[in-house]
Amino acid sequence: MKKVLFSCLLLILFAFTAPAQKTKPWTEWSQKDAEKIWNDSSWAQTQTEGGGVEESTQTSAISSTTAARESQVRNASAAAKAGESGEKKEAAAIHYRVRLLTAKPIRAAFVRLVELQGAPAERVAQLRTFVDRDFGDYIVVTITADGSDQKRKLAVGQVLGNADANALKDVTYLERKDGKRVQLVDYRAPVEDGLGAKLVFPRTVDGQPFIDANSGEVHFSMDLGKLVKINRRFKVSDMMYEGKLEF
Repeated sequence: MKKVLFSCLLLILFAFTAPAQKTKPWTEWSQKDAEKIWNDSSWAQTQTEGGGVEESTQTSAISSTTAARESQVRNASAAAKAGESGEKKEAAAIHYRVRLLTAKPIRAAFVRLVELQGAPAERVAQLRTFVDRDFGDYIVVTITADGSDQKRKLAVGQVLGNADANALKDVTYLERKDGKRVQLVDYRAPVEDGLGAKLVFPRTVDGQPFIDANSGEVHFSMDLGKLVKINRRFKVSDMMYEGKLEF
């Protein structure tokens, strides 16, 4: 009987705790909360290629210079230890981060991480307006690349930096579960804003929302040959935030 009562109490506790975490204002998110939304959530996914232990993701997304410096120190230290102990070096890896920038939780996570890193109050105040920005009739997907494979990361950066909308239109799309696709309408190469490359798609098709509660899932695909080939799927039913479908 005691075990049954204990199990019931756990279920009740979970029932109240889970919604509380889900509805916690973004201004109260911890760094762990914000990083989870930013890199591994209903609006952000990571595609990893290669081996090795995944590195810190939050700093690489917002302060690439700091991340690169820290990565060099870690790699040098690991190499030295490997030489002393005879341990094998871990294979280099690259992580593609695919995010739905037009989803409010992603913008909120970005601003919260900037704030938690100690950005000046004026800067944070400016960025907070970004959280509530209206993107109109567009869906914006962003791509960043980080990881220990420095050579490949540099090559990917060059490809994304030199690409344009015309070159990407035939190899980049969003696709619903029913097979309906929308092609890219615009592309913005990465700049020093911490958000990465921006791929713009139409939000409506023939006067109807491309994505709604019945869309099932959304598949993002970008195929630039052997160097960059990204495929990520987002479950639409998990994209509710503050009572609204966010994408």
